[in-house]
Amino acid sequence: MNYQQTLDFLYSKLPMFTRVGASAFKKDLTNTIILCEALDNPQDKFKSIHVAGTNGKGSTSHMLASVLQAKGYKTGLYTSPHLKDFRERIRINGKMISKTEVVSFVKEQQKLIEKTEPSFFEVTVALAFDHFAKHEVDVAVIEVGLGGRLDSTNIITPQISVITNISLDHMNMLGNTLTEIAGEKAGIIKKNIPVVIGETQAESAPVFISKAKAVGATIVFADAELRAQDFKIRNNKLSLSVYQNSEIKYKNLRSDLTGVYQHKNILTVLETLTILNEKTEIKIDQEAIYKGISQVKKQTGLQGRWQTLSKNPLVICDTGHNEAGIAEVIKNITQTPYQNLHIVFGMVKDKDISKVLSLMPKNATYYFCKPDLERGLAADELKEQAATFNLNGNSYASVAEAKERAIQSADPKDLVFIGGSTFVVAEAI
Repeated sequence: MNYQQTLDFLYSKLPMFTRVGASAFKKDLTNTIILCEALDNPQDKFKSIHVAGTNGKGSTSHMLASVLQAKGYKTGLYTSPHLKDFRERIRINGKMISKTEVVSFVKEQQKLIEKTEPSFFEVTVALAFDHFAKHEVDVAVIEVGLGGRLDSTNIITPQISVITNISLDHMNMLGNTLTEIAGEKAGIIKKNIPVVIGETQAESAPVFISKAKAVGATIVFADAELRAQDFKIRNNKLSLSVYQNSEIKYKNLRSDLTGVYQHKNILTVLETLTILNEKTEIKIDQEAIYKGISQVKKQTGLQGRWQTLSKNPLVICDTGHNEAGIAEVIKNITQTPYQNLHIVFGMVKDKDISKVLSLMPKNATYYFCKPDLERGLAADELKEQAATFNLNGNSYASVAEAKERAIQSADPKDLVFIGGSTFVVAEAI
């Protein structure tokens, strides 16, 4: 098989969450354990950092990897989903896994894959762990795919566990309340391994504290330790200062991730680095922190986080796709100067569509579209549901057509926002 045939095999033969949704989510770790045992348990051959959460786990993972790289550590990074290229999921020092290595892994493991019948995600996790072990990374940042307790990544024993926050998403798999969802995310908290929680939330905090206590893990809440102030956006960089009590810890910290929500992720990253310094062999200095946080996109290839695609008119995309993520996106929109607002918008069927639509700005012209996957919600259906919330516009046959029409309709001082689903952003980019 060549590279394209290998991808076709992975995409078409294996249950894939982005394509079919909940039926691709395996309810135990058996397949991942079988695959990794056949590979001589690569996950035990490198240090790791495990990152879970409903929103922000991707940005947090990329920031941590960028800082570790800046310090000189050979750093693996496993994230999902990808936006443009499957190989975005598996990187070392920002460089994607080669096509040759993807092909040879699948070729070598094809019989086992066909016998075990794992999901697409399970195979990808095994590939990532094998890649990091073979290339002898110093440390790998591993982002949870879904939930935590039953996620394929949860066979690692990390140096530290990180949970960014909890909000309602994937309720059909993780539970209908924040407490239930927190229980699934808390599944990555392990015996005697420190855990950092990004945001203190009334419903989830007791769940995390209880689990940490049960397994003897020290727990710290980043937003109880640190606070961010003095926000500015200049020259496409977010600038802020970070305080601990009344003492300034990081003055004029700059980030190339300019979404106003990123300050929460930055605090989570800083507290995680503090605990790593205190409790593990991984040591990070201020120089690496300043450099790493200022160059996340350059060092790791992160895309789709309040990303400017073009100017005149200003075209921005963001992968926020659930109630809490969209709420943060709307804060960004309100803080962006524009004359008229155009929104290219598409969603997948298994999201809480009404909750999201209820938050969307009514003073915008909408360009409804369907992301190109089976789970995509038909543009006409989305348009119909949106109309009940006084969100008005037309439906289009594709994301590309909706984007093109929005840009054509916009004046130079207008804002075109593209989002609603990670997959809409992937096509727009």
